Amino acid sequence: MPAIDLGLPTPPPITPVRRRTRRIQVGDVPVGGGAPVSVQTMTTTNTTDIDATLRQIAEITAAGCDIVRVAVPSQDDADALPAIVAKSPIPVIADIHFQPRYVFAAIDAGCAAVRVNPGNIKKFDDKVEEIARAASAAGVPIRVGVNAGSLDPRLLTKHGKATPEALAESALWECALFEEHGFTDLKVAAKHHDPLTMIAAYRILAEACDYPLHLGVTEAGPAFQGAIKSAVALGVLLAEGIGDTIRVSISDGPVEQVKAGCQILASLGLRPRKLEIVSCPGCGRLQVDIHKLAARVEAAFTDFPHPLRVAVMGCVVNGPGEAREADLGVSCGNGKGQIFRKGEVIATVPEHRIVERLLDEALRLTEPDGAPPQAAPR
Repeated sequence: MPAIDLGLPTPPPITPVRRRTRRIQVGDVPVGGGAPVSVQTMTTTNTTDIDATLRQIAEITAAGCDIVRVAVPSQDDADALPAIVAKSPIPVIADIHFQPRYVFAAIDAGCAAVRVNPGNIKKFDDKVEEIARAASAAGVPIRVGVNAGSLDPRLLTKHGKATPEALAESALWECALFEEHGFTDLKVAAKHHDPLTMIAAYRILAEACDYPLHLGVTEAGPAFQGAIKSAVALGVLLAEGIGDTIRVSISDGPVEQVKAGCQILASLGLRPRKLEIVSCPGCGRLQVDIHKLAARVEAAFTDFPHPLRVAVMGCVVNGPGEAREADLGVSCGNGKGQIFRKGEVIATVPEHRIVERLLDEALRLTEPDGAPPQAAPR
């Protein structure tokens, strides 16, 4: 597909300067060391259901996911890993808790990386040498994933609760154990459900080590609340240059988690934008149901294959200006919509034809010959 020069903005000059880290390789995805920030999520299927798991991986890949994690709570799940790894279009990380033997099964299955939770794996410290040796031989990175809800009891006793210091100390302690055996192919996470605690923990880690960091607000909550908490916490850290992979852990499907993660990165200039709807919040000047119109425009442009900024404005105060700053725009009033394309007014159409005309103009912008296909979608 040829490159298409569409609209504003170019990446802002305040795009975050990334923290310098080591680089690891998760399958074919580089992590850290200046590589783009990756979006991750976790499948919600039973890993033993190979077909359902692969279908979900295909869906999240289409949504923009870079790396996927699958749960391995049983031997049956471990036995399913080779088939999933072989057919997954993106790297697969095995998520291991409680039983260290599944770490070795995941490495043997060809997983791109393994996530271990030191806080709930029995006698984990005693297994580090063996894990490091197996992972090193296979070239498989290890993610040390510390969670507030499963913090090592020793550190809970020392700090009283899952403080930022406790989370960071746990992660750094386990990293030090791997380092003793010459293994540094590590990625580190220290998650908490409270954004401020999580931010503080990652700042400590960023100062104390040069490992790539995986960001997330764990158990962030329902979609609305969780997306806001995640955007605040991840946004603060990413704006400081901290973070190499992210997951938005909202109580919603993995596709929605991926979409939210991609949007957070795009908002910071860390990932190319796709569709962006600029629409006004509404006020007493409106002569159109702007909320309904914006929803109709968003639905019409779902899965549009090109990056595009579309402004949907409801009055003459900010409408024309915002519409001119977009690839396409409409400024509404008196039952009509003034259509803008690349800053120029090109038509005035009845309100019921606004969405149709915007879609036609989008196709004209993005088709090589400047004309929409014969059967433009409606």
